Amino acid sequence: MSTVVPARATALAAEIELARAGFALSVALGLAPGEVLAVLGPNGSGKSTLLAALAGLLRPDRGRVTLGGRILTDVTAGRHVPPHRRGIVLLPQRPLLFPHLSALGNVAFPPRSRGVHRRTARVVAEQLLSEVDCLELAARKPAQLSGGQAQRVAVARALAADPELLLLDEPMAALDVDAAPTLRALLRRVLRGGGRTAVVVTHDPLDALVLADRVLVLSSGAIVEQGPTRSVLGRPRSAFAARIAGLELVSGTACPDGVRTPEGAVFAGHRDPTLLAGEPAVAVFPARAVSVHWERPTGSPRNIFPVTIATLEPRGDVVRVRAGAATGGPAWADGLHAEITAAAVADLELVPGARVWFAVKAAEVALHPAAGQS
Repeated sequence: MSTVVPARATALAAEIELARAGFALSVALGLAPGEVLAVLGPNGSGKSTLLAALAGLLRPDRGRVTLGGRILTDVTAGRHVPPHRRGIVLLPQRPLLFPHLSALGNVAFPPRSRGVHRRTARVVAEQLLSEVDCLELAARKPAQLSGGQAQRVAVARALAADPELLLLDEPMAALDVDAAPTLRALLRRVLRGGGRTAVVVTHDPLDALVLADRVLVLSSGAIVEQGPTRSVLGRPRSAFAARIAGLELVSGTACPDGVRTPEGAVFAGHRDPTLLAGEPAVAVFPARAVSVHWERPTGSPRNIFPVTIATLEPRGDVVRVRAGAATGGPAWADGLHAEITAAAVADLELVPGARVWFAVKAAEVALHPAAGQS
């Protein structure tokens, strides 16, 4: 089913510089009409600050924001369009529905506030509730809805405002594991089917893969990586992107034989043809590619280094072994992981604090330019 309220063709361009209480955000981004951008990054990286600046809730110190050719913010010219006149809707983690209104009343509120006749607003609300599979909940108050139901009603209310740009701040964060997949599928249908321009802040790589055309990774208020979703998550160039993609990452400098780490060791692997000797580079590999040994192994593995076992964490049919730096071993090994079977853990008699060797075959390692490199 297509979205009831048609999406207007829009394009966002933003350059934002903002400093607050020891934190600085400096971001430049653009969205094509109908494009969905996922913004990823660790806590405190500036994701929510970016959304607040786009929505007009925060005024940048410097910069300019345009949407569909309209100037929303221009610090130099002293222009700042207030939030309610921007054509932007920010959907927060919590639904924040009006508690005194029914689901239908909540969804009808945006068109009613624009002067739409009550009967017409009701028709729009019913159509949008149907769009999010909540029409049978129309008469219920928010207190009578589950978390997933309330968030779906909140999505319908956001669409009822007919936004030129939809901002979603961790839309699945407050939901249980059963409700999240339903909302994710719904958002994909709404965003893709309606051709809506949107920015989605998330910690979940599945949200990015399902919803977004492109990914932007923030760290300490700056963009460290961006590109097509599958490219960024499949070939990460920053530690955070690698972590959320379930990959391990070692940083260093490109050299003829691989990536040279700060201690001087060389990490070997398959080289990206764009990687030039002397530039910052990363070696990326899955945790399942790491084998664990009591003695230094010989033979095919080219990447071998000592570690101390920090923790052993069962995950389904594997055990995730987190490494700490070992005496005489590389500092960059701290925080790396191996995923091995429970039987292997038992056979090796692995325990936290033990000094062991991690080995990674070069065939399992991809070498890429680091974040910020071409």
